[in-house]
Amino acid sequence: MTRLTAEFWVHAYLARLRLHEIPAYVVSHGDDTAGAVLVKLNTLDGNATAFQRSFDLLSGARKWIELAKGPEAEVDEAIARQRSFDPDLWVIEVEDRQGRHLLNEEGLD
Repeated sequence: MTRLTAEFWVHAYLARLRLHEIPAYVVSHGDDTAGAVLVKLNTLDGNATAFQRSFDLLSGARKWIELAKGPEAEVDEAIARQRSFDPDLWVIEVEDRQGRHLLNEEGLD
């Protein structure tokens, strides 16, 4: 199966968020072709959740899992640790008081 480039996926994700009027920003621009993507959901109440894509070796499926959740500063620290050993990492910040991130929608896995 052909994989999308990281840049293409990020642009498609941002467009889908815009359709739902959910603000999102590229905080860190990773490698255009093969960079991994982290999504930080900021609920604007001092808390946040960081999501990363995981690969299930048995089924071959990709899914989004929580990397960190809690006070925004702690989530930012977890993201900074990831970036320290992966300079090609994309970080997208989604801001939504309702906690919408759309990662569970079809086509975003």
